Amino acid sequence: MSSAAPERLPDNDTVTVLREVQDRVLWLSTAIIDHANRVRPNPTGLKVGGHQASSASMVSIMTALWFARLRARDRVSVKPHASPVLHAINYLLGDLDEKYLTTLREFGGLQSYPSRSKDPDQVDYSTGSVGIGATAPIWGALARRYVESHGGGAGTGRQYSLVGDAELDEGACWEAVLDPNVAELGEVVWIVDLNRQSLDRVVPNIGATRLQGMFEAAGWQVLTVKYGRLLQELFERPGGAALRRRIDEMSNPEYQRLLRCTPAQLRERLTTPELAPLLDTLDDETLHAAIRNLGGHDLSALLDTFDAIDDHRPTVVFAYTVKGFGLASEGHPQNHSSLLTAEQLGSLAERVGISPENPWQKFAEGSAAARLCASTAARLEREPVEPHPVPALPSDIGRTPSGRTTTQAALGRALLDLTREAPEAAELVVTLCPDVSSSTNLGGWVNKVGVWSPQERVDWFADDPETILHWRERPSGQHLELGIAEVNLVSALGELGTTWSRWGRPLLPIGVLYDPFVERALEPWSFGIYGGGQSILVGTPSGVTLAPEGGAHQSVTTPSVGLEQPGCVTYEPAFALDVEWTLLASLSRLGRPDGTSAYLRLSTRPVDQSLAAVPSDPAARERRRRQVVAGAYPIRTAAVARPDVTLVTMGAMVTEALEAADRLDALGKHADVVCVTSPGLLFRAGQARAGQETADTWILESALPSERSAPMVTVLDGHPHTLAFLANVHRVRAAHLGVTRFGQSGDLESVYRHHGIDTDSIIQAALDVAD
Repeated sequence: MSSAAPERLPDNDTVTVLREVQDRVLWLSTAIIDHANRVRPNPTGLKVGGHQASSASMVSIMTALWFARLRARDRVSVKPHASPVLHAINYLLGDLDEKYLTTLREFGGLQSYPSRSKDPDQVDYSTGSVGIGATAPIWGALARRYVESHGGGAGTGRQYSLVGDAELDEGACWEAVLDPNVAELGEVVWIVDLNRQSLDRVVPNIGATRLQGMFEAAGWQVLTVKYGRLLQELFERPGGAALRRRIDEMSNPEYQRLLRCTPAQLRERLTTPELAPLLDTLDDETLHAAIRNLGGHDLSALLDTFDAIDDHRPTVVFAYTVKGFGLASEGHPQNHSSLLTAEQLGSLAERVGISPENPWQKFAEGSAAARLCASTAARLEREPVEPHPVPALPSDIGRTPSGRTTTQAALGRALLDLTREAPEAAELVVTLCPDVSSSTNLGGWVNKVGVWSPQERVDWFADDPETILHWRERPSGQHLELGIAEVNLVSALGELGTTWSRWGRPLLPIGVLYDPFVERALEPWSFGIYGGGQSILVGTPSGVTLAPEGGAHQSVTTPSVGLEQPGCVTYEPAFALDVEWTLLASLSRLGRPDGTSAYLRLSTRPVDQSLAAVPSDPAARERRRRQVVAGAYPIRTAAVARPDVTLVTMGAMVTEALEAADRLDALGKHADVVCVTSPGLLFRAGQARAGQETADTWILESALPSERSAPMVTVLDGHPHTLAFLANVHRVRAAHLGVTRFGQSGDLESVYRHHGIDTDSIIQAALDVAD
């Protein structure tokens, strides 16, 4: 495999062959979409979709990049609507079988948008969630550097992002661009497809100059390829300066309208006394070509721009393009999802020298274009990834916590214990926080492992005796802080979680943020999981248990996040030992082909650890651990053959549930208490028992044995629907307590009473269902 820059042909020869390849890529990407919509049978009549115009605007950029400048070690995130272009290129390079060209958006075929996990050909980054795929190469670059500073194996290479200009409306882009860590990532290159159109219209004031200034202010190199060689040559002629001024000063909609004009109409709209002499020298064909000769479609201009990229800082290239370039729909304000007619497709085939009866033909063997495809394929061939297994992780460190502590504090303690009990595995752990390292109890861990930085930095507070959190930044550090931007945090988390598949170097990434902000971060985290990123997300503190903080900082719906999130196991442990066991189990599922992510919801409420009643017998302790990891365990069993009621609780509410059981016993009502650690795993077990999923089912009978089935009360610090399904395990009467309103500030007892999850409310609900 060669990672060197491609051999440079004489410029004219290069461009000539690239134009031929460009035309074929345009045809293939257009035909792929046409076949999905007009040729393939569609008995339901539902719209299949696809984006011929959005693909066409990227064809020149991607042709120049892949066939002239890309190297095997580089990675590219492709604009979602340009996925057919990527598949067309992969087909010409021999990386995609012809049979897939007819399967766009078909079940089991080519995905709507590039997907690392679902597409049959090589895709570097999954895209489709606007703004998230665009920023992924930034975090991919960060992950690569982290791996290189912790044992190596990730190599070098640029991280390209092909971005639609409308995608820059997304806040996720600017959160990433402005992060202080990003200014040092010289391997990051964004290429903006500046076609100045959105889905419905031509954007009147896209403000390219303003965007350029924003990138420059963030420390990026800004390159602009606005005009092609033909226009640049015209600008040098008498009257050329006036032509340039006229084009520069016209609005986006006025310019786009010119693309729909005949040569005669162009002359009418452009002719002024100042421009007439120049326009009179141009024949119709030249004038028609000149008005659409933007830099993003001029292969020579693109190659020159790519060669000017500075690898010492991130770069953004603004490439002016025409949406639908080369198609009959080019420049039309409503061409976003439009399809060429059969007649228009036939005209395109004739122009690029393709027979519609053989739409998937490759270049003739021995032709210059075929040789270029072959040499490009050889240059971009990557060595197979050899996966390195994660070192063995213990399932139980062996401590039994005592006294009063919180599940949040238990996380930091478990990580420190891991460095002693399994140092090789602990070296793979990398933690991330959005400026909440100390307030989420990670201070001890940070002091132990240090903060990661590409180069060592002076800790000016190292000699300050009042400094508790020591911020030692060095390449060997294992903690990252990305500022107060949860989207950045989980986006980086996702890329750190893909290193096992990119380079065969697994990491064990853990992101810790305030639980009220989990939903803000959920989309990019979910998309990271979709792209193969395996990580642990920790939300803490959580729920209305954070009573004095009020409704703005009290999470309600997060308990069901993990239950509903594919590729993820959720845990809400009640005790410190539950945290250790679930964390170790979650870590053991990372960094492997069949791995899964995890979400841990932790609390700042101190709980008496003796309430856990951890068995002292080793076999009984192991049974409890297995139950905790599988989703639930009985924590209190009434001394009767069958209880009057079963109290099912989760997380911080275990104290109230146990207290309610004691008081019910005094009232002559006997209660079993079950502590749920993972509603998601219990739900899957129920589905598996019904034959609807593949999962272990033993935990249902272990935690909720049929011979002890009784009316049920569920209670948690979150929305009650999270546990409501458990009443169906044995089809019992039930009441479900939880939080369904925005929170209130106050003391814990008052807030719990306000939401009806206090001990009195549990007792009342238990008496109701028991009677």
